[in-house]
Amino acid sequence: MPSSPATRVDSPAHPVPDRHGQNLFTTDTELEHLLALYLPPELALHMRPHFERLGALAGGRLDELAQTADKNPPTLSLRTRTGIDQQKVIKHPAYVEMERLALSEFGLAAMSHRDETLGWKGKMPPLVKYVLTYLFVQAEFGLCCPVSMTDSLARTLKKFGSPELVERFLPRFQSLDFDTLAQGAMFMTEQAAGSDIAATLTLARRDEAGQWRLEGDKWFCSNPDADFAMVLARAADAPAGMKGVSLFLLPKQLADGSANHYRILRLKDKLGTRSMASGEIRLEGAVAYLVGEQGRGFQQMADMVNNSRLSNGVRAAGLMRRAVAEAEYIASERRAFGRRLADMPLMQRQLQKLRLPAEQARSMVFQTAQALARSDGGEAGAYALLRILTPLIKFRACRDARKVTGDAMEVRGGCGYIEEWSDPRLLRDAHLGSIWEGTSNIVALDVIRAIKREESLPALQAHFGGLLDDCALAPAFAQALRDALARAAALAATAAQEGGDVLARQAASALYHSCSAIAMAWEGARSGSTQRIQWAQGVLLHRVLPRDPLAPDAVPAPWNATATKQAATA
Repeated sequence: MPSSPATRVDSPAHPVPDRHGQNLFTTDTELEHLLALYLPPELALHMRPHFERLGALAGGRLDELAQTADKNPPTLSLRTRTGIDQQKVIKHPAYVEMERLALSEFGLAAMSHRDETLGWKGKMPPLVKYVLTYLFVQAEFGLCCPVSMTDSLARTLKKFGSPELVERFLPRFQSLDFDTLAQGAMFMTEQAAGSDIAATLTLARRDEAGQWRLEGDKWFCSNPDADFAMVLARAADAPAGMKGVSLFLLPKQLADGSANHYRILRLKDKLGTRSMASGEIRLEGAVAYLVGEQGRGFQQMADMVNNSRLSNGVRAAGLMRRAVAEAEYIASERRAFGRRLADMPLMQRQLQKLRLPAEQARSMVFQTAQALARSDGGEAGAYALLRILTPLIKFRACRDARKVTGDAMEVRGGCGYIEEWSDPRLLRDAHLGSIWEGTSNIVALDVIRAIKREESLPALQAHFGGLLDDCALAPAFAQALRDALARAAALAATAAQEGGDVLARQAASALYHSCSAIAMAWEGARSGSTQRIQWAQGVLLHRVLPRDPLAPDAVPAPWNATATKQAATA
């Protein structure tokens, strides 16, 4: 949906390039190439008009709505004008319009739980949902958090809820009717507990009728007025520690239509994601339903959190793509000293340093989404692979997004520091990913936990070693990739030993960089993209292998020798 000439300034005669109005899908040729590689042709053909439509919205109308919602954050009303207690989060109309687009028109939260979405009969593979999210988040990040939590809550409810609970509540999470569909949330964080779930203080007691009731404070609750929330609480007679924590489904309204017994105490004033409400909740005997087995709340909530962590990685990848695309556009249109910025060697180098982490994240999104599909399909070893890929992408991509969005802002110059442009919003939102659903330390330790408990390391090595077997690369480059993966795996194995936790971050980064380089090399070889192979070489050279900081950059000549398909080495 191109903007009118009055709202778009990109003519060669004007010195300030403005990319607004571009289609974020059709201008992203790398994304189209990857879809052809990862999606079945029939599904790719069916989805193309939907990708194009969302790409146009993200580059135009959706971007405008996001900017408006960011400047007009939600407010909390506690009473009616006649003095009746009636809490309500008041959202700006721009945010509500974005909710309608995401939840109803594109079905981003319901897609994985329906048999038909966007005219496609049968279950959509996770990759389609994540590609749509990848496009959507390039315009609006805040709303993608409630979308992800709604999707993840429905998944956890289906997986662990009783048949009666699923039959009663799941249809609202499958609905695309904006007036009746349900939104979800997670109420986990407490002031004293934080990431230490074993320290949860919220209590669950049974009343005279046998109904569970919750009491306690939750400190950070995004989408606090959601229709349902998953809540961790400790049964009054449960043992201390993790084994005493259970998972509950908390409805906003009771069966008779009255409000449940909890209050939103206040909304948070946040650095980013300003469009979306986050608040503090006080549970005052709130009615709730036990989900799954009592005392296994952490294990069951972990499934929801892991699904949200994958979504967090997807969002980080989308933010980086938007930041890089803006920088590339500016460099191609802006002229200084009689030359285009894109023709200047230092700018070319700067753009390449932005592209590498953005493309790493994109490849890992595709790889992890495929692992999720195979795991849900019951394929042997797929869960172990998914279990380590999820914290890997959440850890590294979210960290990288903070730097990429900041460095990309510099390409725009002074305008990049002005809130009229997308750069400040991208930068502020990017800092969320490495905090929510587990800080960097927590998620790096989760990589090690997957190695210890799920034997994920052999699954990871087998998968990415298999990718190398399945593509033609220069023998020296293929061997360098194999060696890097082997060394990263050895470091991770050391980190998994007693006392090795201090290596968790280093090991997680090593695995991520080695695996993403292999994925990009495989994609490049299979699709004929020399660009992706060069990016894979850049990752190996700059983010994995030792290098002399005083020496000029140079890709080893043997890495570009005649490509061959090699069998795995012993």
